[in-house]
Amino acid sequence: MKKALFIALALTATSASAAPFVYPAAWTAEQNTANKRGGELRLSVLSDFKTINPFTSAEADSIPGTMVENGEFGSASLFLQDPRNDEFLPYMADAKPVVSNNGKRFVVKIRPGMKFSDGQAITADDWITTWKIHTDDKVGSNSFDNFFLNKKPITIKKIDNLTLQFDFPQVSSTAYGRMSFAPWPDHVFGKAYREGGADAIKKLWTLGTPASQIVSPGMWVLESYRAGERSVFTKNPYWGEWNKDSRGNALPYLDKLSYRVTNDANATLAAFLAGQIDQAPMRNADDLAQTKRAIDGGTLKATLLPNVSPQAQSSWITFNWNKSAEPAQQKLFRDVRFRRAMSHIANRKAMVDLALGGLGVETYSSVYPVFRQQIAAGTAAGAPRYPYNLAEASKLLAQIGYTKKNAQGYLVDKAGKVLEFNLSTNAGNTVREQLGRIFADEAKKVGVKVNFTPIDFNNLVNQLTSKGENRPFDAILLGLSGGGNVWSFGTNVTPCGGNLHSYNNPTNGACLTPQESLMTKLYYQGDAELDDAKRRAIGGQLMKVEGELQPVIYLVGGNYHVAYNERLGGEFARNMMDAFYGSRMWALSFIK
Repeated sequence: MKKALFIALALTATSASAAPFVYPAAWTAEQNTANKRGGELRLSVLSDFKTINPFTSAEADSIPGTMVENGEFGSASLFLQDPRNDEFLPYMADAKPVVSNNGKRFVVKIRPGMKFSDGQAITADDWITTWKIHTDDKVGSNSFDNFFLNKKPITIKKIDNLTLQFDFPQVSSTAYGRMSFAPWPDHVFGKAYREGGADAIKKLWTLGTPASQIVSPGMWVLESYRAGERSVFTKNPYWGEWNKDSRGNALPYLDKLSYRVTNDANATLAAFLAGQIDQAPMRNADDLAQTKRAIDGGTLKATLLPNVSPQAQSSWITFNWNKSAEPAQQKLFRDVRFRRAMSHIANRKAMVDLALGGLGVETYSSVYPVFRQQIAAGTAAGAPRYPYNLAEASKLLAQIGYTKKNAQGYLVDKAGKVLEFNLSTNAGNTVREQLGRIFADEAKKVGVKVNFTPIDFNNLVNQLTSKGENRPFDAILLGLSGGGNVWSFGTNVTPCGGNLHSYNNPTNGACLTPQESLMTKLYYQGDAELDDAKRRAIGGQLMKVEGELQPVIYLVGGNYHVAYNERLGGEFARNMMDAFYGSRMWALSFIK
């Protein structure tokens, strides 16, 4: 009986026409898209991609991420946020979910007729398989934490081929975001997982896998990859069957999207000024000035919009609390007085002035500068700050035994050992390199020796995401992006045991301090609060504890600037642009 029912439903899923998702006309400032078909969106990436595998990728810019992205939006998710009002709209879902069990159960109908890039139907099995693999800790997925609340699993059940049931262990303000993960093909990953478990998954879709074997549920599918040079994506031929513009035309308008590996932010800007790529991140005032000169001089036809909003990114220094092989250094990094001293050493004003050209703000918490209401709630809660003050830094270092300096001017302990540590960031990110140099120079003024070295990005990520009692780094300067705007704290960052709980990531994922435990408690308390004002107030309390503990030293946040080549159309109206939603959807972009 069950087999017969399955076959009948499968026939329904594969034969039904896709009821399309229609993009509102207001999602683009350009309505005249007649004959705007074809062409290539040319983008850049600082470092080469690490993998094609969606279950082992942790980077913000990635091949699997690109295949299911649509600018800052997803192109393969059950729900999609409306940039006009933050409302979650049914996207791969056919309608809003039926909610029961006091807000903890969501029954979601899947939009019928959707297909992967190889023509196979997208069904409930693909979400179930994807969920199982993400939640197998042996796989090491960066999305693992997204499927748990307070260590209790979010379970997903297949009702039929086009119906899923999500059961949450508690009410969650982030439920729609957590359900909006991309479904990867069961006919590729499910078969391998059932036969070989996590090891089989980790061997799939390496950079050596032919592009012809890659299957995408989203807008793009990989067409070619040349290591260290260029990756090209072509549109999924079936995606436009269920993605339409307001006039009923299939999306995307573009045929291709490509990434050029530049290896250096200066090279990225040079490529943009030469008209070789269509967009470039404007790091600071100098980038803006160079771009404006090129536009004014007639060598570049582009649109430049400075200071659109504060950024939706962070920059910080994290110290490794898991260094069992070096107990003295581990003790130092675990001492809150040391970390507060490091915050006092961070000359954030100089960082804003020199690295960002004055276009940015000093930051003291994990909340992105663009989320102003949450930051205000932290201030109202009395979240402490440890601003630039070398005298206070010296006092704190003296309290932990560093009162004498050697002939070279560095602080030493009773045994004469210099107070020093290694600090790394990703090579080629010139802003981070400058932040690191400013920090090291200021540290030297109080006698702290910082051995600052930019290194390969993928190597840096491997160090940061390592687990265990003896992790392979001292300190890392890096940044985060992504996350949601409903609850501004990362599910894999704030709670203990999270994949990006960067400072303390032991094998068992346990908290080391009462403050970490309290932050974890407040994280889940806030996630469970559906009232916006009450949730932000809980976030303010979390920021207060975070500020007292200083687990991570937050530095600065640049302003979000928009720059794009004039050949590119389909951007948002100016009042819809910000750092969280970006400046356009790729689906509605076109070559003029």
